[in-house]
Amino acid sequence: MRNDLELDAIIEDYLLGKLNTQEIEAFEKLRLNDATVDHKVVSHKFFLQSMETFATQLNLKEQLNHIHAEIDVESLTANLRPHPSRIIKMWRKNKSLIAVAASFIILSLISIYSIQHNSKQKEQLVLLSNQVNKAIKTQNSLIRKLNNTTASAGKPAVQNSFGGTGFAISTNGYILTNLHVINGADSLYVQNSKGESFKVISAYTDPQNDIAILKISDKSFINLSSIPYTIKKNTSSIGEIVYTLGYPKDDAVLGEGYVSSKNGFIGDTTQYQVSIPVNPGNSGGPLLDNNGNLVGIISGKPDQTEGAAFAIKSKYILEAMRAIPQDSLGVKRLSNNKKSLLAGLKRTKQIEKLEDYVFMIKVYN
Repeated sequence: MRNDLELDAIIEDYLLGKLNTQEIEAFEKLRLNDATVDHKVVSHKFFLQSMETFATQLNLKEQLNHIHAEIDVESLTANLRPHPSRIIKMWRKNKSLIAVAASFIILSLISIYSIQHNSKQKEQLVLLSNQVNKAIKTQNSLIRKLNNTTASAGKPAVQNSFGGTGFAISTNGYILTNLHVINGADSLYVQNSKGESFKVISAYTDPQNDIAILKISDKSFINLSSIPYTIKKNTSSIGEIVYTLGYPKDDAVLGEGYVSSKNGFIGDTTQYQVSIPVNPGNSGGPLLDNNGNLVGIISGKPDQTEGAAFAIKSKYILEAMRAIPQDSLGVKRLSNNKKSLLAGLKRTKQIEKLEDYVFMIKVYN
């Protein structure tokens, strides 16, 4: 909770012009290089504007109540046809305020009509919700990066305290993970279950869905055999049993649970909520069902909810893979799989086959 308050304070000071020149330059550089940070700033600016609008409306209501109190109700009821001069006098005295009130009413009606009848407006609202969700998931990373930016120069490169997990989407070294896992990295490596490390480069990023695709560029890497899992095409149901394999520590950790909601944070339709205990290093790990179908990718957890996590749906994994030239992905790629090789196996046997395709992501600054 303390980090949340620190993050809000940094962004609010930035928007209100309270940062010094050096702090502004450091923050704007980070915002320019990280789309998710920019989304967080935009959403916070929207929040401040909403609060300002609310305050204006509250002040208007108080002024209207004051006008209402000044009206002589008894004399009006006694004479149902008040003298025109009285009406004119009241209009001249309060015409600007009445005009503002009328404007608020008209704008409110237009907004309600637009939201109900304009699909583009609906899409924008959903998009804003998704952006806020993704910004919240990267807030701890933002704090770390701000600290690194303001640190003294000349220090040797050190491993970031926040790593993650990734999994193979082709046999020739393409690995999928979360974008927030690799953001700000000077160099990237992956480590397999045997402890072997390989240099990787970023091949594709999708800031909107917090997805990144890496490519092993190390000549010592030997192509994998056929990928044992496949991508699930349809939506998973609430209560469906799922599991994940990730690297919250130096060796792989299994997490099991079930789909608890078809939507993620504040109704984000790009994600599931799953009842699985996860740690930061689990981000980017595969989420599979009992038959070894890839349901999604672990992307984060609610700050105040234990034993719950969010997972990006498999649909968006497919969309990210389509952005990579199919020839580059090689013949034996994940989207070619028609049936999972994990189907029908006990969990222990599934994990044995899965381990070679799940990697620890090492981030260096």
